[in-house]
Amino acid sequence: GTGGYVCYPVLKAARSLGIPTLVHESNAVPGLTTKLLSHDVDCVMLGFEHAKENYAKGVNTVFTGTPVRRGFDALSREEARSRLGIPDNQPMLLSVWGSLGSDYMNDIMAEFVPIAMEENRFNMIHSAGKRGYDKLVSSILAHCSSEELKNKGIEIRDYIFDMPIIMAAADLIICRSGASTLAELAAMGKPAMLIPSPNVTNNHQEKNARQLEKAGAAMVLLEGEFDAKELFREVSELIMDSTRLAMMSEKMRSCCVSDATGKIADLILTYATV
Repeated sequence: GTGGYVCYPVLKAARSLGIPTLVHESNAVPGLTTKLLSHDVDCVMLGFEHAKENYAKGVNTVFTGTPVRRGFDALSREEARSRLGIPDNQPMLLSVWGSLGSDYMNDIMAEFVPIAMEENRFNMIHSAGKRGYDKLVSSILAHCSSEELKNKGIEIRDYIFDMPIIMAAADLIICRSGASTLAELAAMGKPAMLIPSPNVTNNHQEKNARQLEKAGAAMVLLEGEFDAKELFREVSELIMDSTRLAMMSEKMRSCCVSDATGKIADLILTYATV
């Protein structure tokens, strides 16, 4: 199981039948299903190295990391930038918030983008999400033309279909802190400014983000604690500091479990053949 509600009755039934059971918890803290199952399953596989402290004594935990889909290690920064036509000497910020986007971050970006255009310190791609794209673009185009936006190296998209390429080209990524997103950042060694969603169970996104913050791989900002000017200042200071970015990149990469899929498969096969 992977912690969804549907796996609870399945794993409970399997356990009662003497069938080996495992559950993978990708978040730093166990969700309700994982917590309820933790004493029954043969093994809880952990997405974060230090997550064991969130489980009761006697629970069998194994740190495996979280698998990352293929393609996130295919291109170097230089190759990705060549494909996208982005100058190699210009810093690039990626701002991404899922398929639907974030109303909060789109409101911030409505003010952030005009500041970024005026200062012209970095290129930028912002994914507004299908829900907020039209509103954000209309707001920005009230201040400038689409041609001016393009000339300043700023692009607003409703969705990013070529995420591995865009991430590879970026020098800094600002985003949420779901477990899969963090695993992708770690796989690519990308410095991040994490803004956890407050609208999740048990505030698990902030707890995920704090794991990378402790490792020195990311900064964490909380919704409601900054405005567009403050965010621009934080982003500018970080993205222009190549030494700090390099350090964060190294720390981020050290958080990656490159063989997470293999570790999980090996554990499953071990229990399946008992």
